[in-house]
Order: sequence, then structure tokens, then C-alpha cells
Amino acid sequence: MKLWGGRFTKSTHKLVDEFTASVLFDQKLWNEDIKGSIAHVTMLGKQGIIPQADAETIKNGLLVIRERIENDEFTFSVTDEDVHMNIEKALIEEIGPVGGKLHTGRSRNDQVSTDMHLFLCSRIKEIVELLKGLQQVLVQKAETNIDIVIPGYTHLQRAQPILFAHHMMAYFWMFQRDVERFEDAYKRADILPLGAGAMAGTTFPIDRQFVADQLGFTNIYENSLDAVSDRDYILEFLSAASITMMHLSRFCEELILWSSTEFQFIELDDAFCTGSSIMPQKKNPDVAELVRGKTGRVYGHLMSLLTIMKSLPLAYNKDLQEDKEGMFDVVETLKMSLTLFAPMIETMKVNEDVLKKTVNQDFANATDLADYLVRKHLPFRDAHEVIGKIVLHCIQNKKFLPDLTIEEYKEFSDLFDKDVYQVIDPINVVNARNVLGGTAKPQVLQAIEKAKILLG
Repeated sequence: MKLWGGRFTKSTHKLVDEFTASVLFDQKLWNEDIKGSIAHVTMLGKQGIIPQADAETIKNGLLVIRERIENDEFTFSVTDEDVHMNIEKALIEEIGPVGGKLHTGRSRNDQVSTDMHLFLCSRIKEIVELLKGLQQVLVQKAETNIDIVIPGYTHLQRAQPILFAHHMMAYFWMFQRDVERFEDAYKRADILPLGAGAMAGTTFPIDRQFVADQLGFTNIYENSLDAVSDRDYILEFLSAASITMMHLSRFCEELILWSSTEFQFIELDDAFCTGSSIMPQKKNPDVAELVRGKTGRVYGHLMSLLTIMKSLPLAYNKDLQEDKEGMFDVVETLKMSLTLFAPMIETMKVNEDVLKKTVNQDFANATDLADYLVRKHLPFRDAHEVIGKIVLHCIQNKKFLPDLTIEEYKEFSDLFDKDVYQVIDPINVVNARNVLGGTAKPQVLQAIEKAKILLG
């Protein structure tokens, strides 16, 4: 008989048991469930709601069950629906009818919500640490390669040369915003729902602040209806995770392009690539491709929960059972992606010789050539037209800007002089952008130092 079966005259259909059961996935919450139950029963004993001896017996029984689960000696059953009922039934079998007192003053509604708050708080902390680890790798990679110049792109067309370190630090700041988003989302997860009961509170003189202190929560829900039906904190987490995965995916796209034969800017370590079953020459960037692919999976879980929540009346509805699988999957997907990403970047080889050749064989220095004429008092629009004609001349004659003689330059404008070659040297082009946030070496070094301070 089910623990809630007193009102029913017949058993639920076997398929209903299978359809409504959540234990196949919510058993992941077993540690949080036991932790929350220990805090709850300790409070029940303190408040005299149940005898102190009973509270101690229940607590010891829960510790026995925790040890059994840790040692893989516990079997979760679909018949008992969810992680809560499985543990409570096992508790009663372990210590007798006194185990039934555990559920005094609470409902599965506020119980499961508490479990999920606890779960998400701990996982957000883990994700933040993984993000900071990746940021540390980016800073190290930037510092190690501080003098390497690469082509910068807009529209996936070469635009202006930049420092490789500047490119790495762009992702550092993206991930810094992700860290801040997760830290902010943590505030909404760090709220205790327990004590809200099914939806209206409880008639027992519980001490919610004591439970919050026991479980490490900073705040307590002010409204019982809100407490059991709120999933904003999960939506915030899924949103922050989606943005982080988007940043990882953008990075992956560049790693995939850069490691191709067409680019050859970098080489990913063999440990993070795979081969082909038929083409022996292949080295495929599968980790980067999978992270890029799994981004859509994370987006899907966010959209799924938004859709579930959009029409739910207060307070609890069975629809909310669908909030867990997506959250669990996103946690694991994001953690694994970040865990692999840091060593993939750390072991990545930067092909300096290829990059040096590349930045000297394009027109990414054309803007600086226009600025050169502007400094000699030619209006920018006129300078833009002159340089456009020079670029066309180079293309038609299969040359690049450094290949032109001073005589050729003067055919387009008498303002050109021999100092033009210094202006279009890639390293000078980079260092000319010595403004806050720019790609000049002093600015990038300053950004690296600021990043180190942020990382502590």
C-alpha cells in the first residue's frame, strides 16, 4: 500500500505508476533529501512537536539509509514513486512506525522544492569554480603568447590584426559575465521553501529559521504559495547555463575553423580529438564539435521549462515534476563541457609561423593606411577611397600592401612617404590601438593583470 493510500479503494494502474513515477531521475536528490529530512526532524524535536527521543531515532535511521545508498546497498523502486517516498518507506522499515513521524509538518511539495534548492546551490558553486579554472587557463595562454599577432575578423573576413592574447581575453570577459550571472542566480536558489507545507503552511509550531540555519540557507520564502510553485531559480540557472554554452559554442566554432587545414592557426592536442573509421589521415575536433552541438540541448531544456511554467495556476501541479530531468541534464552537460574545455585550451598549440605569414599576406592593415593619410589632413572619406583603389590595384597585380614600392604609392597620393611601411607593419598596427580595451600590448597586459586580481 502506498503511504498516501488511505483515501483510495483500489490500487493505481501499473502504467499509471510507471507514468507518474519520478524516482528514475529524482533519486539524484537522495543526499539533499536526507540532509533536508535531518534538519527537519531535528527542528521537530527541538520544538517539542515530536519527542526528542523519536527525533534522534529518526535521525539515526536516516544516517543508516544514507550509508546504504553510499555503499550501493539501496534499491529505488518505481512503486514508491519518488526519492522521498522511497527513503521514507525504507526508514519505516528500518526503525518501525516512529519513522512515520518524519513527515510531520511538511509536504512532498515543500520537501522536493527544498531538495532542488539544495541541489542547485551546490552545483552552481561547482560550475563557478570550473568557469574560474577555465578563466585561469585563458589568462595563462594569453600571457604565454603575448607577442603573437593573428588576423581579426568581421563577417568571417579578415578585418584588422590583433594580439592572440587579446582574442583569448575576450573569452575571459565573457566567462566573467557568466560567473557573475551564476553568482546572482545563486541568490534566488539560496532560499528555504521548507515549512510552506503543501501550499498554505502548517498548523505545527515549526521554526523555519532554525531549519534555514541548519541547511545553510540565507533567506526563507515569504509566501507559502510562492515557495512550492516557484521555479524561477531553475529558469535563471538554465538561462545562465544557456548563455555560458553559447560562449563555449562560439569558442568551439573558432577552434574548429582555426584547426582546419584551411587555417592551420592552431593544433588541438590528440587527447581531445578523434580519428575516422575509414580515412586514416583525419584528426577531428570532436570535443569542440560536441560542445557546440550540446548547446542546442541546453537551450531546449530552458525552453521546455519556460513552456511548462507559462500556464500553471498556483500552487503545486504535477507538471512541475518535469522540472528536474532538464535541470539535471544541464548540470551534467555544462560541468562536463567546462571540465574538458580547460585542458583542451591549455594543451592547444598556437602555430606562430603560420600566423606570422598570414598577417603579412592580407589587407588587414588597410584601415591604418587610411588613418596615415588622415593624419596628413586628407578627409577620411577621401582617404578611404584612395586606399580602396590601392587594395584593388594589389588584388589585380597579386600583391599585398608591403609589396608596393613608394613610387606605386605615390601614384595614388603624393602624401605617401617611406614611413608608410612602418605604419602597415602588423605589430605596429596592433600597438597603435593603445586605448582602454584595445589590442595594443600594454592594454592587453593591463587586462591580464586585472583578470588575475579578479581570480584572486
